[in-house]
Amino acid sequence: MLRALVEFRIRGVKTNIPFLASLLTHPTFIEGSCWTTFIDDTPELFKLVGSQNRAQKLLQYLGDLAVNGSQIKGQIGESKFKGDIIYPVLHDKDGKEIDVSVPCQEGWKKVIDEQGPEGFAKAVRANKGCLLMDTTWRDAHQSLLATRVRTVDLLNIAKHTSHALNNAWALECWGGATFDVAMRFLYEDPFDRLRKMRKLVPNIPFQMLLRGANGVAYSSLPDNAIEHFCVQAKKNGMDIFRVFDALNDIDQLEVGMKAVKQAGGVLEATVCYSGDMLNPKKKYNLEYYMNLVDKIVKIGTHILGIKDMAGVLKPKAARMLIGTIREKYPDLPIHVHTHDSAGTGVASMVACAEAGADAVDAATDSMSGMTSQPSIGAILASLEGTDLDPGLNGSAVRALDTYWSQLRLLYSPFEAGLTGPDPEVYEHEIPGGQLTNLIFQASQLGLGAQWLETKKAYEQANDLLGDIVKVTPTSKVVGDMAQFMVTNKLSYDDVQKKAKELDFPGSVLEFFEGLMGQPYGGFPEPLRSDALRDRRKMDKRPGLYLDPIDFAKVKKEIKEKFNTSSETDIASYVMYPKVFEEYRGFVDKYGDLSVLPTKYFLNRPEINEEFHVELEKGKTLILKLLAIGPLSDETGQREVFYEMNGEVRQVTIDDKKAAVENTSRPKADPGDSSQVGAPIAGVLVEVRVHEGSTVKKGDPIAVMSAMKMEMVVSAPHAGKVTNLGVKEGDSVAGSDLICKIEKDR
Repeated sequence: MLRALVEFRIRGVKTNIPFLASLLTHPTFIEGSCWTTFIDDTPELFKLVGSQNRAQKLLQYLGDLAVNGSQIKGQIGESKFKGDIIYPVLHDKDGKEIDVSVPCQEGWKKVIDEQGPEGFAKAVRANKGCLLMDTTWRDAHQSLLATRVRTVDLLNIAKHTSHALNNAWALECWGGATFDVAMRFLYEDPFDRLRKMRKLVPNIPFQMLLRGANGVAYSSLPDNAIEHFCVQAKKNGMDIFRVFDALNDIDQLEVGMKAVKQAGGVLEATVCYSGDMLNPKKKYNLEYYMNLVDKIVKIGTHILGIKDMAGVLKPKAARMLIGTIREKYPDLPIHVHTHDSAGTGVASMVACAEAGADAVDAATDSMSGMTSQPSIGAILASLEGTDLDPGLNGSAVRALDTYWSQLRLLYSPFEAGLTGPDPEVYEHEIPGGQLTNLIFQASQLGLGAQWLETKKAYEQANDLLGDIVKVTPTSKVVGDMAQFMVTNKLSYDDVQKKAKELDFPGSVLEFFEGLMGQPYGGFPEPLRSDALRDRRKMDKRPGLYLDPIDFAKVKKEIKEKFNTSSETDIASYVMYPKVFEEYRGFVDKYGDLSVLPTKYFLNRPEINEEFHVELEKGKTLILKLLAIGPLSDETGQREVFYEMNGEVRQVTIDDKKAAVENTSRPKADPGDSSQVGAPIAGVLVEVRVHEGSTVKKGDPIAVMSAMKMEMVVSAPHAGKVTNLGVKEGDSVAGSDLICKIEKDR
């Protein structure tokens, strides 16, 4: 009877089946000792959990895709590749075909498992060649494809990867931007991704990026939040933690270092490289870097990481820096990361290897170059036949790349349109992972045509902020400031002169407060004080000002809100409460979309095109889009008809293009100080006043958000709020009138 109920679907009262299932499984009913008012007297029968109805939820998503197109942020157009992926055939060094139906078991992961972090560090240092870390699963797609590669596309090539890269140092596959983007834009659980990858790649160490005292968030969190997160990451499959601080603030860095060690992970404490070490006039010279290395060694680390975020580490500087570290610390394993923005990445990584680095970073050939990492094939060729040979099978590595060449075309809607190296990176120093996002953000803010101006403004913004080390989240501070300057037509001098009146982006104010740590050389004054006005100033690490997370309280809260109490969900929620909430809401509406092939996640199917979706092993949906109905004038909706396993299903979808009303708003008159205009194009996430509110000069009126940049709009003078023509959730263009402030008479 229960089996029959599970296989049935009732159209109409949706609680019928769950009620009957509750009745049939109740002990009293099973015993046959019911009484006439049993149902009335047994309220738990009505605590119903509806069926997952996964297929109907999936059709709702596919219907919306058919009517409105993809709603994935950052997607422009449809994929260039719409065929079926051809999987590579791998051969060993003797030419024999490799069986990829099961993962490879041999690799450096076994050393970590058997000998622990210290044993791994010693084994790496004793290794004759220079090992390679493949970044394709994290930084390469972050840098080229806006971090949009989905879990399913990593899992589909995971077993092949375990064989082709079995002697790799690690796969960089998690942390950094992949964590919040998984939830924010891909509607996936990042911990679920980690567990699934680990199952299919048991032999290669996994490496993640940890932002020191920020964890994987964009600002500092209480220390116990970082400790809890690292424990969950380690338990769910992470091995090596590359820990950095965006300002090379050693106090901030130490928080992450201690958390990783407590969790039992391999600690790679990292120095962020910025500027030009070869220029004696530059702020960040060899002495600066060696002082940092000395402090890290004193605290204690298994591995030393050197992180060149923008690809500005020139070959000569690489030899000088790595050579000096190697000479002073002969037993310390060194791992170097770079981007190929200027086109010198391969030369710099070879120089690092020759100077004594134990491992360098590379990406699969078709996902390498420019803002990504240098080509793995090029580095292999450069080191082949030398004592530094990485010990990888070049034939298998090249075969693996045929998969990624197809994937890059599948994700082409997220390409930034880069066509070659940008040696200008030595001037603007924009990190590779940020540059493609900045191009997209600039176009979303209406600055696409002013990209060259934005790059120049980035240089000026960096100087205004005190020439800081630029990596998430400080790179975002510089980027937000640059876009703010271009949007509002502010020069370098304007920012300094008008600082007391300007509404700076939220990230800039957080930096000035000290929420990201203490910059080398101190904060720029008087700009800091002028911008902050009455805000607090921190002179020590932010975590010391924060109360510890009450994990019992958080557990109770997410149990009530989301009916989950898993430790990984708690970790995700603590890192990104709002993002986690929105992600769970999306999954409740559309179900688990991670099972949907990317082709149909990003692009609507053609009419009468048949495709398969495997909900779980043994449960496959055969789907076909039959028709999209006409627009209803009354409701602004369309009916979408799918055939599912031979049965016609219908979903009703709001046509968002038809529903768009004429929302053009009056513009604020820049010559009238009483009119408050939107400083940027974006969404009003908060409106803090109402019609008739009395405000003082500088009081916040609204909070705007545009592509992760938040900005407070404040009152230009004291008075009463009138003509408030916006509400929370409204989209506005730059200079749109938000309200007027009538001066007190």
